[in-house]
Amino acid sequence: QVPLVESGGAMVRPGGSLRLACAAGTGTLDYYLIAWVRQAPGMAREAVACISSNNGPTYYGDSVKGRFIVSRDNAKNTVYLQMDNLKAEDAAVYYCATDSLANCRGLGVDYPYWGQGTQVPVSP
Repeated sequence: QVPLVESGGAMVRPGGSLRLACAAGTGTLDYYLIAWVRQAPGMAREAVACISSNNGPTYYGDSVKGRFIVSRDNAKNTVYLQMDNLKAEDAAVYYCATDSLANCRGLGVDYPYWGQGTQVPVSP
């Protein structure tokens, strides 16, 4: 198990951009898929994106396609979520998560290992 640590959450206006990061507290993320999942107050968890290791498949939720990009920098042991053209409905706590497997198998919210989350308020 690799501890996950998110960062980068901040207040942003609609139409703005933000980049979230998911780093390993210890160990390496190189071999693991990393999923981004968000949860707004009173709402169920929503799968945002999933990036595999080693050029495996990447998936995006329909609500973020064309606006969010997930990438990984193995040299920095970090996975990023670039969020552009943010909307009010993107406001949530964003988590990165993994199940310690290499390839994403679509989008989901059931992972055994989670970071602590980073909050992204979107407000005019």
